[in-house]
Amino acid sequence: MSIENRSLGRYGEDLAQKYLTACGYEILAQNYHSRFGEIDLIGRKIAAVGRGSQIVFFEVKTRKGSRFGLPEEAVDRLKIIKILKTAHEFLEKRKQSGAAARQGGAAERRSGAERQSGAALRQSFFQIDVISIQLNMYNMVEDLRHIKNIYVS
Repeated sequence: MSIENRSLGRYGEDLAQKYLTACGYEILAQNYHSRFGEIDLIGRKIAAVGRGSQIVFFEVKTRKGSRFGLPEEAVDRLKIIKILKTAHEFLEKRKQSGAAARQGGAAERRSGAERQSGAALRQSFFQIDVISIQLNMYNMVEDLRHIKNIYVS
């Protein structure tokens, strides 16, 4: 991947993060890596009272122009499988870190938000969304689409 592509991807992720924050998502992680791959953004949106929160794994695709097709067309079956494996690893690690923190009184040292976040992660279902961003030749957003539920657990 060229430096230009990396910086374009990073720019798109920054735009996506601002968009998602404005839409009421809390960003839990950015560029989460595992042996299976990477997830660009991980967030959660608080659901209605009594329904817990939902974890959303976001794949961000950014393109300049449309010469190579729509950005979301790059999210194929293989990419979804990598995201799923990485998502399961993320959830498992969060579950284990929550259990370890509860042992030996360590839970008292964690903030209320951290305890709530860990509990919500263990009880939530998740989905995979795509944020598709097309930029014009001046790097201005021409189109930003939030494609929800390409996979729901």
